[in-house]
Amino acid sequence: MAIIDASTELTEKVVAINRVSKTVKGGRIMKFSALIVVGDGNGTVGFGIGKSSEVPDAIRKGIEDAKKNLVKVSLKGTTIPHEIVGKFGAGEVLLKPAAKGTGVIAGGTVRAVVEAAGIKDIRAKSLRSNNPCNVVRATVNGLAAVKSLDEVAAKRGKTAKEITG
Repeated sequence: MAIIDASTELTEKVVAINRVSKTVKGGRIMKFSALIVVGDGNGTVGFGIGKSSEVPDAIRKGIEDAKKNLVKVSLKGTTIPHEIVGKFGAGEVLLKPAAKGTGVIAGGTVRAVVEAAGIKDIRAKSLRSNNPCNVVRATVNGLAAVKSLDEVAAKRGKTAKEITG
């Protein structure tokens, strides 16, 4: 995973807001946790979690955290170069490239990540866990692991033409 500079214009999307409570002697203390996805729409995406007693503060903290965790995604036109399964914890996400004009066929959590990354055509299926945090992490892990033809060729010490035949 390559760390990316956060100076470019990023779009933010709130994926989930969760209210959590802590029981103390005097009653319950309510706090909020916000899961945020940011991306430049051109192959860079990141996510963050912010926690606070107020929702706007939690969102602001989540955006700051997301800008610190940006990764670069290899794209092939408007889709990804190959099929991959991203995993994190119990979350597992199957990402498949799709033909131009297909659109984003994915659930809400995966959709937020791939749209922030700038992927226009993809098919995705969230497997196993439906916990938004694990699904977002699995999606980002999968997208970060995608390798373009040029990257694979450079790693093998060959040209792209030699690999494709």
